[in-house]
Amino acid sequence: MKSPKSPYPPNDQVTPAETAVLLDLAAACLHLPGDWVELGCYKGDTSVLLGRLLQQHHPISPAPTNSTHSATTSTPAASAPAPHLWIYDSFAGLPEKSPQDLSGAGQHFQAGALTVTKHEVTTKLRRAGLKNTIVKKAWFSDLTPADLPDQIAFAFLDGDLYDSIKTSLRLVAPRLVPGARLVVHDYNNPELPGAARAVDEFLRTHPRTLTVRHSLAIMV
Repeated sequence: MKSPKSPYPPNDQVTPAETAVLLDLAAACLHLPGDWVELGCYKGDTSVLLGRLLQQHHPISPAPTNSTHSATTSTPAASAPAPHLWIYDSFAGLPEKSPQDLSGAGQHFQAGALTVTKHEVTTKLRRAGLKNTIVKKAWFSDLTPADLPDQIAFAFLDGDLYDSIKTSLRLVAPRLVPGARLVVHDYNNPELPGAARAVDEFLRTHPRTLTVRHSLAIMV
């Protein structure tokens, strides 16, 4: 007997069950002030789903541009009529691992793995008809607070490795609005143990309730 067909596009990193949970969590943030962020987008499959959900509830015109961003990016604007989905990725694959990432089960996650071009992702977003996405190419370690929106209502962190998740948490946490959902992928993935280590360290200095569903670490 065939298994039921997933309602979501094929995604070799985020399972259909995780995708369903992710969208439910994001939907719970639609009434909150602030933008959404995704740090680590890979092929942009979750980006399309999140952007579509946000745009369905908050129709928006294309984001303005300035001299410091590409045509698909903008700076946060207090006068924006509706929230944006900010997408960050190196578009150069994974960085080097730290000692916290070492795992015999994750030998295939090496530097440069999971490389996708920015053009591939922006093309996918454009074909989906999304006008509310802002894409920035950068290593997370090169991002500053000025690169993120002032208020964040929903955050999906999918940087895979210890340093990437640790940096993402440091950048995002101070900007979360009350009631915002913070979701980290690969929390209990034995192939990528650094993600859980970064989350556990974060919780020691930023106490809050942690819920784990599949490999998603969920904090409100």
